[in-house]
Parts: sequence; structure tokens; C-alpha cells
Amino acid sequence: MTIEVETQSPPKKLNPNRIRDHLANERTYLAWMRSGVALMGFGVLIVRLRVLRPPIAPQPPGAGWQLGLAFSIVGLLAVLLSTQHYFAVRNDIEEDTYEPPDRWVILSSLTVALLGLGVIYYVFTVPLDWLNSVLIE
Repeated sequence: MTIEVETQSPPKKLNPNRIRDHLANERTYLAWMRSGVALMGFGVLIVRLRVLRPPIAPQPPGAGWQLGLAFSIVGLLAVLLSTQHYFAVRNDIEEDTYEPPDRWVILSSLTVALLGLGVIYYVFTVPLDWLNSVLIE
């Protein structure tokens, strides 16, 4: 006859930094939200700059609206992905299994760099001939 003894594992200790980690997660989330809103606002600004030209200035063909749309879409994606990331990190903090993801840092850096290249390209390729028709000689 064997006697089975039930062994209970000791209760899992909570991370003493748990509250601080959650607050840091919220600050990071809010920073991403601000960045997303700023990107969307910058996209709207790029598009509106075309509309705010003087009426006698011809509208040069260009991709300004496409660049503005790209900024707005990236800003919207930043808002959506930051919300998803916030909840994933929140669960990882609760389970004490958080590992920082490098891929999001690389992806967001590449995206902002590409948008920056688009702005540089747009600024230096838009013809400024329309300024001659506005300047009074």
C-alpha cells in the first residue's frame, strides 16, 4: 500500500514592481497615442497645404495628397497597434512573463524613416513656379 501525499506548491509571489510596471505601460501607451495623433495631424497638414495656396497659383501635379494619406494611415495604425500592444504587455506583466519586443522598435523606426524620406522627396521635387505668379514685382 502506497500513501500519496499531495504537495501544494507555494503561492506565486507577486512582482513587487507590478504597479510601477503597469504605470510605465500606460505612459508608453499614451506616448504612442500622441505619436499616432501627431502623424495623422501631419498628414492632414500636408494635404491642407495644397488647398491653402493662393487662388491665382496653379496647382502643380504631385503626390502631396498621397503623402498626407500615408501619414494619416500610419498614424491610425500606430493608434490601433499601440492599443493591442498595451493589452498584450498588461497580460505579460500580470503573468510575469514580459519580454521586450525588438521587432516593433525596428518596424516603427523604418516606417517613420520612410515617411521622412517621402517628405524630403516631396519638398525638393514640388516645383516652386507658382511662387512667381504670386510675388509682386
